[in-house]
Amino acid sequence: MDRVIYTAMTGAKNVLDRQATTSHNLANAATTGFRAQLDSARAVQVLNTILPTRAFVADSTVGTDFSTGPIQQTGRDLDVAVQGQGWISVQLADGSEALTRNGSLETNENGVLQTQSGANVLGENGPITIPPGVTVTIAKDGTVTATEEGFKPGATNVLGRIKLVNPPEANIVRGDDGLFRLKDGTTPEADAGVSLMSGALEGSNVSVVDAMVDMISLARQFEMQMSMLKNVESNDTKAAQIMSLS
Repeated sequence: MDRVIYTAMTGAKNVLDRQATTSHNLANAATTGFRAQLDSARAVQVLNTILPTRAFVADSTVGTDFSTGPIQQTGRDLDVAVQGQGWISVQLADGSEALTRNGSLETNENGVLQTQSGANVLGENGPITIPPGVTVTIAKDGTVTATEEGFKPGATNVLGRIKLVNPPEANIVRGDDGLFRLKDGTTPEADAGVSLMSGALEGSNVSVVDAMVDMISLARQFEMQMSMLKNVESNDTKAAQIMSLS
């Protein structure tokens, strides 16, 4: 009887964890460049000589849905969307490098090109600085050029080239800050095959309809696990009554 308790109890906990992941995805359905999180479950045997046949449900390694999101035109000069596979490299405050698909860029008070979260956008030679009083254009290959206001067309100045990378998805892991890094801790090399679309942003790849359906399905699964525990309790009570009669 206790075998059912192990399965139902840990199964209910797994359903709650998956519900939290689904809620997190749903909350980020409108977040630029967001990648949906994935949960899975697996059966694990209890390592005990007394209860060798018992098993419980455990969360498998949480993964990420790397499918691309919809492209939305904004017309803003500092908005870029990665076309197809690839990532934008950014530099964090501790000097480490991370990856993002959120191409909503801005400049800080010093003119450094940054993401909305404050991470510096990396160029071929470090962060890219944009002088004041210029019109910025970001090309398909990530080249950032500036045209001074009042100048005739063609008088441009190349400020740098955004570092675009495309490491294997199997080697990419999500951090607690929402940015991605390589599992082996290395720094990815620039990939000339990655291209950008200027004046556009990539939306979240979370499907609101699918997320809502998943939440309903998980709620029913949790009710089923609780029903199993109630049945076990009822069977235990009846067994105790039978044993007392004998």
